[in-house]
Amino acid sequence: MGTVRPIPRMAQGNRGNYFQRLGWTGLFIVATLVSDLGCSVMPSLEEQERMVQNNKLALNQLAPQAFVKAWGIPAYQHAGFMQFFGMKDDELIPRSRLAMGEPPRGWEVRIEAGDALFLAYPDRGWLVVFFEERLVYREALTAAQLHELGHSWQHEEKFRSRFEVPATR
Repeated sequence: MGTVRPIPRMAQGNRGNYFQRLGWTGLFIVATLVSDLGCSVMPSLEEQERMVQNNKLALNQLAPQAFVKAWGIPAYQHAGFMQFFGMKDDELIPRSRLAMGEPPRGWEVRIEAGDALFLAYPDRGWLVVFFEERLVYREALTAAQLHELGHSWQHEEKFRSRFEVPATR
């Protein structure tokens, strides 16, 4: 069996200097990580409801429940698998809101996909879209445009198979 040699004093001292040298850099990295994590936390449901009532529709900060509590049941809703184009401001634009084959302006090469929830409020003039229980897209439309969109969802729903219907939780 080999002998165990102690760590030389010089190596022990260097370890302490390493952390001292990284002091400000390490502090900056930790502060950045903490602020990023803090930004990703959603406000309380009551705060979200106030934001919706004040028409402050902040992306990634609002859940569908806040809209239902503030504005009531939407006139139209639609759920299904959707591809989204990721934008620089973290907005996700649903593929269905674009002309066929056209990417959105300012699109950075990022695509997300999954179950989406669309809520249309013609009386408020808003289409809001949720992905992973967070508001990712909002579009101000006329009541006529929202009714037309809602009717197209109702028509489409007649022809969906049970395999296309999103699972209920």
